[in-house]
Amino acid sequence: MQLEEVFTVHVKIEKTIELSNNDGDSVVMISFSGNVKGKYFEGTVLEGGIDTQIIGKCEGQHTLSARYMLQGRDSNGQDCEIYIENNGTFNKNLKGALFRTYPKIITNSKQLSFLNNDILVGEGIPSDTGVDIKIFRAI
Repeated sequence: MQLEEVFTVHVKIEKTIELSNNDGDSVVMISFSGNVKGKYFEGTVLEGGIDTQIIGKCEGQHTLSARYMLQGRDSNGQDCEIYIENNGTFNKNLKGALFRTYPKIITNSKQLSFLNNDILVGEGIPSDTGVDIKIFRAI
């Protein structure tokens, strides 16, 4: 099985809100903006994108759950929106990536409707302004 990059979300971190807990899990909520570039879609991250991270008291228990909407044009030049729910875990063993996710995508683009049903994988890679989320599909 090969992976094809669908697009990259260039995340710009805006604001963080933290809940520290010395006796258990801690939480960080990160609002973000950004833009998207790729073979199938180009656009922007709409206001309201949020990544919620739960940092477990024990090593290796760091999860994330991000939800955000994109607005732009599909590869046919048609205006469309994409909703992404991105859930995953941080993993020190990934080569060059901070974390791996399993995105759920919903789009109103006929051209991109395959994304509504495909099994997708995302990887977060550090960038100068935040993180780049590369989303892949199996081909």
